[in-house]
Amino acid sequence: MRIAIDVRHARDYGIGTYIRNMVQSLARIDQEHRYILAGRKEDLREFGELPPNFRRAVFPRSDSGFLNQISFPLFLHRLKPDLCHVPLNAAPLLMPKPYIVTIHDMSSLLFPDVQQAEATSFRHQYRLFRFRRSLLRAQHIIAVSKSTQRDVEELLRVPHDRMRQIYSAPDPHFLEHSHLASSGSPAFAAWQEERQKTLDRYQISYPFLLYAGSIRPQKNIPRLVEAFAFLRNEFENHPLYKDLRLIIIGDEMWKHPQVRRMVIQTRMEPFVRFFGFVPFETLRVFYSAARAFVFPSLYEGFGMPPLEAMASGTPVVCSGTSSLSEVVGDAAVLINPENVFDIARGIREVLLDEQLRARLIQKGHTQAGHYHWDRTAREVLEVYRESKKIKT
Repeated sequence: MRIAIDVRHARDYGIGTYIRNMVQSLARIDQEHRYILAGRKEDLREFGELPPNFRRAVFPRSDSGFLNQISFPLFLHRLKPDLCHVPLNAAPLLMPKPYIVTIHDMSSLLFPDVQQAEATSFRHQYRLFRFRRSLLRAQHIIAVSKSTQRDVEELLRVPHDRMRQIYSAPDPHFLEHSHLASSGSPAFAAWQEERQKTLDRYQISYPFLLYAGSIRPQKNIPRLVEAFAFLRNEFENHPLYKDLRLIIIGDEMWKHPQVRRMVIQTRMEPFVRFFGFVPFETLRVFYSAARAFVFPSLYEGFGMPPLEAMASGTPVVCSGTSSLSEVVGDAAVLINPENVFDIARGIREVLLDEQLRARLIQKGHTQAGHYHWDRTAREVLEVYRESKKIKT
């Protein structure tokens, strides 16, 4: 088969992790089929050297805007693939068949980025129509968790026999320094030195809680700030945590002023630091240096950041909602994301109970290790083969 993969989000967090690692794993395990990676030049540069059965096809436009519904399908027609894979939640309306779609979450429909009064607007209804139509035309839909599969089937009325559930996995680079630590190699000492240089560069010399991810309403960041403010007052005279800070790594902060309003309202301006996009190596340092990773999201399709924190050896406090309890198992402290005091309770337990911390770190490594990109790629490859057998 000639299989075309849309890689136009290869540089993103989340979906980008999925695209990059799936392609690299397919390159390791499959020499039978030929692959065409379709995307912009900057997207295609993310993949480095690939085997001879992979080639790149430059498409200069992003996947946004109405023109994409026509121009990208026409581009794919010229490539003459036997199968296309769109790992971006929804395919263009005129997508050539057969194709498969990977659904990462349903947040754009469950939590539209519009005011409540506009939730039934034409734009939202068009998004819903396009979403459902692209899935009904697909040979198969891959859902990254059982929770996401249920959401797709219930909200969009997609037949169960079209769905395939295949877990994602954390980027394997997050596990590297923990392997180095257990080996006691000189490379670990070098990593520790680089980590300290990064912390010095960002002027971080205090214990901190970490959130990393997008800054959208369902991520529940204002309640996280409120819970942090409650703990700051509680830890005012604590020998270790009297200087506790909250670091928030997230994109497009300017679109969500309610987060900064909560910081001002709780008088936490000196103690909450915001960073936008940070390089991968810097993100690894923040994960590994945090006293706890806190993820009070109201909804997740999979929940990559908690697994990344676990792989980095950091205890996790996260919501027990949607896919998160499914993905993290018993390796995290689960909280009710709608209750500020329960968020604070989970953080307090992880900070103050050393036995719990040690148990979570150990279980976290094990839990993160349950997910592996080669396993994901093998299951995706099976869906490719199955899709090709279906007459279109």
